[in-house]
This record gives sequence, C-alpha cells and structure tokens, in this order.
Amino acid sequence: MLQEGAHGKWTVSSSDESAEENSDSEKPCTSSLSDAACGSTSGPQYPCSEARKAAYKRKASPVKFTDTSLSAEAPPVKQRPSQEGSGWCLSSSDEEPEDQQKPVHKETVKEEKHDVSKEHPLNLCKDDKLSENLKEEEYNVTPSEAQDTWDLVTGGNPFRFFLTKVSGIERNYNSGALHIKDILSPLFGTLISSAQFNYCIDVGWLVRQYPQEFRKKPLLIVHGERRESKAELIAQARPYENISFCQAKLDIAFGTHHTKMMLLLYEEGLRVVIHTSNLIADDWHQKTQGIWLSPLYPRLSNGASGGESATNFKSDLISYLAAYNSPALQEWIDLIQEHDLSETRVFLLGSTPGRYQGSDKEKWGHLRLRKLLKEHAVPIPAQESWPLVGQFSSIGSMGADGSKWLCSEFQESLVAAGSSVTTFRKCDVPIHLVYPTVNNVRQSLEGYPAGGSLPYSIQTAQKQLWLHSYFHKWSAEVTGRTHAMPHIKTYMRLSPDFQKIAWFLVTSANLSKAAWGALEKNGSQLMIRSYELGVLFLPSAFGLDRGYFHVGREEFPKRKDSATYFPVPYDLPPEQYGSKDQPWIWNIPYTDAPDTHGNMWVPS
Repeated sequence: MLQEGAHGKWTVSSSDESAEENSDSEKPCTSSLSDAACGSTSGPQYPCSEARKAAYKRKASPVKFTDTSLSAEAPPVKQRPSQEGSGWCLSSSDEEPEDQQKPVHKETVKEEKHDVSKEHPLNLCKDDKLSENLKEEEYNVTPSEAQDTWDLVTGGNPFRFFLTKVSGIERNYNSGALHIKDILSPLFGTLISSAQFNYCIDVGWLVRQYPQEFRKKPLLIVHGERRESKAELIAQARPYENISFCQAKLDIAFGTHHTKMMLLLYEEGLRVVIHTSNLIADDWHQKTQGIWLSPLYPRLSNGASGGESATNFKSDLISYLAAYNSPALQEWIDLIQEHDLSETRVFLLGSTPGRYQGSDKEKWGHLRLRKLLKEHAVPIPAQESWPLVGQFSSIGSMGADGSKWLCSEFQESLVAAGSSVTTFRKCDVPIHLVYPTVNNVRQSLEGYPAGGSLPYSIQTAQKQLWLHSYFHKWSAEVTGRTHAMPHIKTYMRLSPDFQKIAWFLVTSANLSKAAWGALEKNGSQLMIRSYELGVLFLPSAFGLDRGYFHVGREEFPKRKDSATYFPVPYDLPPEQYGSKDQPWIWNIPYTDAPDTHGNMWVPS
C-alpha cells in the first residue's frame, strides 16, 4: 500500500504495524531452522527484529548506487580493508515494494547477489561454523594490549564506565575501550561459571568469545524467547553440554527481555557487567556501546553477612533477579549473598514486567529513577533551566503530544532532585533527544545497514511528528565515534552551559513506555512490559558534595583519572536537526544518495 507524508512516499505492509505502546526496537520475529538448514543463507539462526532482517538482506545483496553524477556524495569514511559482510547476523525480509518514489536524479538500481554460501559456507551441523554465514572479524589481543586492559580496569577509571572497541577508527580512540573478549579474559579472574542475560543471542559466537580454557564452564543464558524462537535458541546450544537456559516470563503483550548483563563467578570472587550490546558479532564491531564493569567482589568470610554498598546495589540486584522467579537464578542470588559488594558506587535501575501499585510502584522504571533522584540527588538552584538529554537507538509510541507521557510523567521523574516536589509542565525544562539522522546513518562505518539497529518505523513516526522537534544529531568526535552508530542508551541532566552533570544513566532502556513504564488508573498503577537494566551515576556516591560532575572536556582517552570529570561519550551540547535533517526510519527506502559502501537502502 503506497502512502505519503512528511517523509515522502513509501510502501508498507499491514504486517509491519507495531503495537501502540511497543518500542519499535525489539519487536521479535523469527526465522525457523527449517528455513535455514545446513548451508542455507536465508539468515541467522536466532530471532531478531524486522529492521535487522532488512539490514542482513542488504548486506548480503547490496543495491548499488551507480549514478556517476552523485558519486561525489558518497562520504569519505576511512575504512579498514574489506568491511563488506562484517557480521550482520540477520535474516532476509519477506516484503517486496509495490511502489516507490522515483528519485530526482536518473539512476540505475543494480542489486548485486552475493552467493554467501560459496564465499562463507554455513554449516549448522558444526558448532564452530555457526556464524560463518558472514565474514566475522576476529579480535585477538597482544600481550601489551592485555596489560593495557588490565591497567585500565584495575585503576584509573573511577566510574568503571567503558565503551566497546570499534573497528575502523583511529587506534587511540580504542585505548580506553573493551571488547567482549577483554571482559571474559583470564586476566579478570579464573572463571568457574557465568550467566548471560540478553535479548539477541548467537550462541556459537558467544562461546567463541570465552577463552579456550573457559568454554566448557557452566553457562546460563537468560532470554525471553518463546515457541519457535525458543526452539531455535535451544538448537543453537545443542553442541554445548555446559549451556543451560532460563526463560524470562513475559506475561504482558509486546514485552521483551531487553536486559544486557553478565554475572561472572571466579575462583577469586564475583563480577557484574551491565552493558548495552546484544550477544552477536555485529554489536561488538562498529557501533557505539556502553559497559559498566563492577569491581572484583571478594567472597565474604564463612557465615558472614552484609557486604552491602552505600548505594544498596546488592539488595537491589537480588530484588531484580528475584523478580524472574526462577530456580536457576536462585543459585546466583545465593552466590551474590556470599560476596562483598560494598565497593559499588552506582545505583541499579531496572524494569521488570508487571502492574505495580503502592510502594511497589517505585521499585522499577521511571518511578524508580524518580525515587533515587529524590533521595540522593542534591537540589539544583534554578533547576528548571537545567536541560535533560536522552539518547537512544529506538523510539516507541509517545502519544498525540508531549502531555501524554514524555513531558508529563516521564519528565517529572527525570527532573526530580532532593525532596522537592516541584512539577514543571509543558516542557518548561528543555529536552534534547539524541537520535541519528538519515545522513548520520548514510555516512557511518557500516553505511545504511547500520540503520537495522535503529528501528524507528514510519508507522510510529507518522503519528508523532511533534516529537521530531526535540531531535538532535548524533556526533561523537570526543570519542572518535561519530561514524559508529549508537546502540548505547544514555540519559542525563546538565547545566544550561553543558559543563556540569547532575546525574548520568547508562541503560538498555530506549525511549518507550514499554521500557520505562506508563501510569494507569489515575496514576495509582505503573505498567511495564519489558525487562531492562542500567546503572545510575550520582555525584554524592563519588564523594562530590556540590551536586554535580564536570563534563570531561578533553578527548576521551586523555581524560584525567578523577571522579570530578564524567566521560560523556558524545559531543555536548548536542546539535539540533537542521531543516533538511530527518530521523532515520528503517522501513522506507533511501535512494537519493549512496552510503559509505556505494549502496542505497531498499529495506524490502
């Protein structure tokens, strides 16, 4: 069906319609194992969103832009050799366009069919070949890099906040960053067992990220898959006897298990990692992602109790795990009880599916953030002028205008500070929302397929054009990641000159009611659809009594080892969209200009 609106003409299918309250980001869909038998190239052997399926198709069969009159528009991004097929683990789209807007410039659309099966044979029957359907860039650590990583983690970063390494950027911008192989390295501890909580999981790839000596240690995978997609996940793990599963209950429609956490039990203690990356090669390759890495928590003396931090992290983590109501996680709860988490300086902020009333309303979602800020943030003079910044990779339905959620209950939670109950209406507090433009995606390291991880749909966007006036471009010169599209999600409150930060949150939660919760029954009940997890950085927990961090002014790798300066991973202040800028929308074509690989975007 052809439609037309503020974003031009596009073709959609009724099957693309997303649920009103659901973030477009993680609408699960499956490609069955029967369709992807040994040697097939139809897609990955695990569930992913429709947007990622489209990106997979375009990586495998690029639509080349061949109009020489516009070739100069292809942005010159420095690439390492052979970035083609760099790990998109997605499946092909079923939809075909009936009608598309004719481009202004004459061009030839040439779809290049790559026989992936010949170049990169896929054999589901061999465990070590699971993700060879597309070229996978191996990450190997030299001894000096290992030492650098060890030094990085054992000291020098009071926040323990890291970015993931990005392939294809200048080496110095990766000097303070981590790959998953770094996190699972024997340098960090002698692994006994681990638990991986995530949304999208490539089991074969995940196993290969563990050092050889740890690959047969017990591994619990916590997921939200059901029915066919659950069967797919279990089938992926069949070659690995050490892997067990915990299925997170998702009793409310359109909810997802979106939390991304690792629990790592060592002979030397316990470590918790809360991050923003799916457990697939693509998410650790050329995207901007965030990681909070806990200290090594020592085991308490026999029979001892306690080990709580000033931020109540231990009991909050146990409460979060208990919400799954799973015997498999009870073992991890018992292990956490036996360790000393007192060195933790962040607050845990989670979402779990349910409808909450009374005091339970403040346990999860945006009301949990409101409670933490009221109890632990210092009131700010003239605080109504301190803007909010939200940065995310997907957007749910916000309603007909800001009063429905964004500028009412959600904003009220984010502006809370101290015990004051001041309420600002009609968006008196400036709100800056950072979300990539079409040009951000086009000029990225991955090119248009980067948009597969930014699944804002035309159906949702059309209903909330008012929201786009809040949008700001993605720019991260400070970390060398302007061309590494963000899958990280961050929220913060800044001074009007963008030099001070009242608080900073890194989380799995996108801008959606499904993730953060929405009030029901005249505000007496909070309804949350999904599992999410993040950590909140507050100045008071880092010994700063003036109520703010300074924004780190120097480039990321050069910043001083001080809790005074917080390393915001992108440029401040954010730059508002220009008159010609449009937010990236994944399910409409972009054929007017080529991306960094000389391709166009035709999602179906």
